[in-house]
Amino acid sequence: MNPSSAGWIKKVLNEITKNNLFLSFSQEQFYDELRHSGFIYGTNLDVVAQVFPKRDLTEEELCKVNFLLALFYSYTNTKTDIPFVESIINFYTTIDDIKTSFFEELLGDKKSSEQLEKIIHKRIQIDDNILTKNFNYFVINALLYVDVLAFNVFLKSKTIKLDYLKHLEASIVAITLDVLNSKELKNQYDESLIKLFESSLRYRDAKTISYEKAVKHVKNEQEKFYLLDLACMATWSDQMIDLKEQQFLEKLGADLQLELSRINQSIRSVNKFYSSNKEKIPLLSSKNIVQSFYNNSSKMVHKLITRNSKRLYQEIKDSKELMVLISQSTIRDLTKEEQKKVQEQLLDIFKSIPSLAIFLLPGGALLLPLVVKFIPKLLPSAFDENRIND
Repeated sequence: MNPSSAGWIKKVLNEITKNNLFLSFSQEQFYDELRHSGFIYGTNLDVVAQVFPKRDLTEEELCKVNFLLALFYSYTNTKTDIPFVESIINFYTTIDDIKTSFFEELLGDKKSSEQLEKIIHKRIQIDDNILTKNFNYFVINALLYVDVLAFNVFLKSKTIKLDYLKHLEASIVAITLDVLNSKELKNQYDESLIKLFESSLRYRDAKTISYEKAVKHVKNEQEKFYLLDLACMATWSDQMIDLKEQQFLEKLGADLQLELSRINQSIRSVNKFYSSNKEKIPLLSSKNIVQSFYNNSSKMVHKLITRNSKRLYQEIKDSKELMVLISQSTIRDLTKEEQKKVQEQLLDIFKSIPSLAIFLLPGGALLLPLVVKFIPKLLPSAFDENRIND
């Protein structure tokens, strides 16, 4: 299953039939699974409820899958005769009709899983794709759950009011930005989160509301859980939640009429998630933009090479000179002339493998050293005399 290729939604829905236990979870249990996977925090590190193994899925692909599973859970827990895919497209059509125009160019097509794939792809905004040339330091999807909550309302009432979306987003902004802006010293994490929330909203013209009004707008349990978790995420900027911050979170939880055990669970959850995954979250790992770009590119190249390893090996095997040069690159630095030959011959091979066409685009050749780095690990051991098996 490859969420970066056409047909992935049908594949996911087919996989669900093999492991659909998550559909019997209570709403609180499923929400907690979403949080555990990182979806609620906007940093997806696993498939929600481990419906299927995450394998080599990128963060963007995990985000797509988790988003779809969250929508599917909502759908199956609501009585409706309208097919799943059609229901989501109807939802986004309604959203578009109330002046968001986010998917305007996509909503005129026939209602199909292919159309939904395009909509989800556009909704996901992960800074993990070099082709976008968007190297913002911290772009995550912490507000995707707003769509899930709104879809819940849409399924139950067959429509969605503009006021619901405005009030929910205004409540999120009022509380999270209040937490961040009230800090005497803001670090890079704080500044990035402020920009994240401000830039990710549909209704940027919505008026700022008070803390009291923000709390009153939040009605159901999932909205309360979500708002509390976003506040926990905002307070964790200095990699800990101090006493003053904990008191604020406890007050927020009490104002939302949540049990103290739930409040403490949210605090423990954000501490555990960020502490355990610090090196996997670009901002928290304190890498500069160049290093972040290199790491993201490495992941992408490794995935492409892995998925095309058999055909790539056969092509390289047929090109004897390239085989020798890549073999030599594992034990010595190639000369500039040899590097040029490797580059030219690899590009010729990539022309015959559609999935590797990315390297033929302007700037794609910059990633070829990464390709050469990963290839020896995928070829037979005799190819690399210096390999040490782990």
